[in-house]
Amino acid sequence: MNDDAEPIDVAYFAAQLDQRRAALRTLQAQGAEAAATVELDQQRVGRLSRMDAMQAQAMAKETVRRREIEDKRITAALARIDAGEYGHCLRCDEPIPRARLEIDPAATLCVGCASKRQV
Repeated sequence: MNDDAEPIDVAYFAAQLDQRRAALRTLQAQGAEAAATVELDQQRVGRLSRMDAMQAQAMAKETVRRREIEDKRITAALARIDAGEYGHCLRCDEPIPRARLEIDPAATLCVGCASKRQV
């Protein structure tokens, strides 16, 4: 572990994560209607309009899925804060640079390990 790394202000990042989670959950509540089932009433919605509605529904469902993943990442980051493990790479245990955490407070890997990650 690199001892000369700048210490991380955990309270600052906990507040950032809480703010992101609150905003995310607000968006999730607002987006629930867009992911609702498209009605089959052909009189009300024409064929092309229904196809557009189905595409919009699929995009809304993907957005919901991505928001759920982000919510889980934030929850995991807050758990790492509580456990005293926040700010260290889960792979190599080196400190994650503050600049990286500023961009993504839920980051779990340092830049080096993230670039080696196979998707």
